[in-house]
Amino acid sequence: MQDKVVIKDLYKIFGPEPDEALALLEQGLSKDAIFERTRTTVGVQKANFSIREGEVFVVMGLSGSGKSTLVRMLNRLIEPTRGQVIVNGHDITQMSKKQLIEMRRSTMSMVFQSFALLPHKTVAENAAFGLNVSGASKTEQRDQAMRALETVGLAPNADSYPDELSGGMKQRVGLARALATEAPILLMDEAFSALDPLIRTEMQDELVRLQETEAHTIVFISHDLDEAIRIGDRIAIMEGGAIVQIGTPEEIVTKPANDYVRSFFYGVDVSKVFNAGDIASKSLLAVFERTGVNLRSALAQLRDHRGDVAVVIDRGGQFRGLVTVNSLAAAAASDNPQWEAAFLKDAEPVPAEMELSEVLTRVTASERPVPVLDADGRYRGVVDKTILLHTLDKTT
Repeated sequence: MQDKVVIKDLYKIFGPEPDEALALLEQGLSKDAIFERTRTTVGVQKANFSIREGEVFVVMGLSGSGKSTLVRMLNRLIEPTRGQVIVNGHDITQMSKKQLIEMRRSTMSMVFQSFALLPHKTVAENAAFGLNVSGASKTEQRDQAMRALETVGLAPNADSYPDELSGGMKQRVGLARALATEAPILLMDEAFSALDPLIRTEMQDELVRLQETEAHTIVFISHDLDEAIRIGDRIAIMEGGAIVQIGTPEEIVTKPANDYVRSFFYGVDVSKVFNAGDIASKSLLAVFERTGVNLRSALAQLRDHRGDVAVVIDRGGQFRGLVTVNSLAAAAASDNPQWEAAFLKDAEPVPAEMELSEVLTRVTASERPVPVLDADGRYRGVVDKTILLHTLDKTT
């Protein structure tokens, strides 16, 4: 997966003495100390990271941490004080006004917290607003707006007006307006925070569904931990204008960089963070079903291993079944020894994508480890009660 956006040494200083503030930052002074001395505010400092094509990159932080300033520098709604924002290999900090306008029209769209719909225009006209500004033909505006409205489930409301829509529907129009430009990068600044919890969850689901059908590169600003975990491929945590940690939800929950990050995730329900594949362990003996490995040799391996349960895998890594000392011995003693006769009938595998809350139910009800398979049926490991207890204890 290649990098779509690359940020290098990006700073934003608000106020009359940006050079002095930069010099004080290099000396190690804090954001508050610099403000006291210069009346200058450090918005973002020394940001260095990349955003991969097709991922949802969530930026979190307390109020005043710099997250909204950061996202607005990505399309130069706020001018950086220093640094580079490289999009598709081009540094937008060096673009002319004409080039910047074209980049905003074709490459990067933005969805704001406020719906900002024009009350005198229909839903379709609002969705086509960016295309209208860029000079697209009426036919092109209508066609692309309708495709975007179809994507967010509002095509039947195309000729309605904003005052006829619910809050969630209005935000869908805002999302459709960004999609209608067919820009591959979406910047979303707390786009769902004005919605009530139920509608917010529906919009998060809508975004996840959209990514599955037509992946965009999304930078999503949020202060909501559940939202970040729900939609984010990676999360960046900001404090005092600086990015203090970037990682997957699992990485940040299990290995927080400092107490500030830990405070965000302390006590988080890890069943919302991990899935079966994240915690699967290959601790069981693996017996490969191939020429020269029969039931008796598998039984000998398991006894030598001093275990009771083993997993059987074919040459391609495909899961075949679970076996025990007793099931192997019984099958080997039969007149026609077959692997299928040794497989435990109640060893039902689970997909790697299964949420931990559902895995917990399966493991609790099973006397033996539960096999975990990827989408192609390949063996990823097992989950048992010990693994679950260890995972659930990670943030306590």
